Amino acid sequence: MKIYTKTGDKGKTSLIGGRVAKDDVRVEAYGTIDELNSFVGKAMTELDGVKFEDLLTDLEAIQNELFDGGGDLSNVMKERHYKLAEQSIDVLEQRIDALMEEAPPLEKFILPGGAPASATLHIARTVARRAERRTVTLMNEAEDVPTTVVRYLNRLSDYFFVAARIVNARLAIADNEYVRSAKVFRTTDKKKDE
Repeated sequence: MKIYTKTGDKGKTSLIGGRVAKDDVRVEAYGTIDELNSFVGKAMTELDGVKFEDLLTDLEAIQNELFDGGGDLSNVMKERHYKLAEQSIDVLEQRIDALMEEAPPLEKFILPGGAPASATLHIARTVARRAERRTVTLMNEAEDVPTTVVRYLNRLSDYFFVAARIVNARLAIADNEYVRSAKVFRTTDKKKDE
């Protein structure tokens, strides 16, 4: 079997139920989700399987959910069955809350960095935000976009923020605070929506 098909050589690509230009806003949205999924995979390779078993379990589920969400965005058939479930958002919220209980107090903005996996999770956080923006752009242009994907991506960036902090905390690496940051978080508050 050949991996190349040559069907995209003229700048078009296939969706589930149609074809569009490769720079179509729909392709940009699910392509950014694919990019995000790759950074999740990279973070997984940087985590110790014992110390971070819970995060690895989360990230494996997230990879599958991102694939579902990307597939949902690429589906333009008249009759659709979306795969990304509302329950995935609930699970993310539960995990964020549980990890926040473990996270050290946070008062100031922090800079991405620390352990390699933490830095990669911060990259995933920013790519998740871009995927969310691209999906919102798609929502503004098309009526058939599942809103579950936007809510999931919004919650997912929060998860990555907390997970990145947990990686550093478990490795006894302090967060690198932004030196000109005022105290923007109260130590008793949970992570606020970015």
